[in-house]
Amino acid sequence: MSDSSEALAAGIGAVLGEATGAEVVVDDVRRLTGGASRETWAARTHSDDGERTVVLRRDPPGHGEPARMRAEAACLRAAADAGVPVPRLIAAGDDAPGIDAPYLVTDMVEGEAIARKIQRDEAFAGVRVHLARDMGRVLGLIHRTPTGTLEMLDDRDPVDLIEAIYHDVDYPRPAVETGLRWLRDHRPDRRPNTLVHGDFRMGNLLIDNSGIRGVLDWELAHLGDPIEDLGWLCVRAWRFGQSAPVAGIGSREDLLDGYRDITGDRPDPDELHWWEVFGTLRWLVLSRFQAFRHLGGGEHSLELAAVGRRVCESEYDLLLALDLLDDISHDPEVRAEDSRVHDRPALTEVLDLVSETLRTDVLGALPSERGREKYLLKICLNLLGMVDREIGSGADQVAVTDGLTALGFADEVSLAQAIRAGDVDPATADVRHAMSAAVLARLRVANPRHVVASRNR
Repeated sequence: MSDSSEALAAGIGAVLGEATGAEVVVDDVRRLTGGASRETWAARTHSDDGERTVVLRRDPPGHGEPARMRAEAACLRAAADAGVPVPRLIAAGDDAPGIDAPYLVTDMVEGEAIARKIQRDEAFAGVRVHLARDMGRVLGLIHRTPTGTLEMLDDRDPVDLIEAIYHDVDYPRPAVETGLRWLRDHRPDRRPNTLVHGDFRMGNLLIDNSGIRGVLDWELAHLGDPIEDLGWLCVRAWRFGQSAPVAGIGSREDLLDGYRDITGDRPDPDELHWWEVFGTLRWLVLSRFQAFRHLGGGEHSLELAAVGRRVCESEYDLLLALDLLDDISHDPEVRAEDSRVHDRPALTEVLDLVSETLRTDVLGALPSERGREKYLLKICLNLLGMVDREIGSGADQVAVTDGLTALGFADEVSLAQAIRAGDVDPATADVRHAMSAAVLARLRVANPRHVVASRNR
């Protein structure tokens, strides 16, 4: 282990020893993939009770938020008492030597969290049949959790909150302004507050061939309308390219049936749709906020930077959910390859060669235990692909400019401000065409496969 890993291992051993009253030795720690806002580590421990693996979640050192970590620990305790399948909390604290940030330590729960494996692998074929209904049942348990020990959780209006984050980022977009207007105009009656997980989706659930083994990542938990969690689970981003509306594996009907099994209540489809639209807009704004953590200089991160180029996926999904997306033909590419100054290989050829080498000779050669490095390398490859596609996006850029000019706007910011002021109706043909052209131009560069994958509503 490196010096930093040894210090972290010693820190984990110390806090576990204090929590359990036994001497605990940690001889291996490894960082797990994912987690743009918090770090997740697995640690192998030894004590008089034997060997086991625990999981450490901590804020990035130097960027700690103790109150939020304390709230997450409280949610784990309350949810466990209510019968929600969650990892057992062993220790939590605001700081500790070697850990150097707010943290919590839980038992390791066995199960698969990678959405694409759960959606596609034969090993999960049996559980996929009832998984959407299982999700509804687990959400019912969460929403029935007593909240007497959770008074520290945020209970602000979710639309007000997401709008405030959007304004703080100060990056006006027509699709966001359109979504905010629709949410205000169509809002259903608000239900009494319950515990809301806030990020219940594939990736934060551990699943085996029997069902849901663990609900993870409670850092966004709050008090609010319970249907928010159901709508979030239906957001297109969490389908990962599959067509089934609930997490890419099931139907909304099964989800609602499972929820009724536990709560006795079956939400109306229109209510669920409102929260699905809200969830799509929420992910759009949170993605932009995450990117600005890097772009604003607050936290240097390849992962956060890459998220900035994925915002257009949520813009596309939002217009699709609101039935405001126009189909716009893709003109032939205009590529900047015919250079009379530089020798070959041309710029796009260089990018292709570098990507191919990294994918085959570097990524393929990394052993399975280098999971973090493989994850970061895949992000780099995706970014190189975006650069390559942007070089050939001249026709799309012209279409965006032409659409805005026809409306009398110099840029998207001006159009967004006009929608906010109520001077422009986003449902009119010319406006929806201009919005669609801009979103599709970005999406064809960032992730062209998303356009095809999203045709199924």
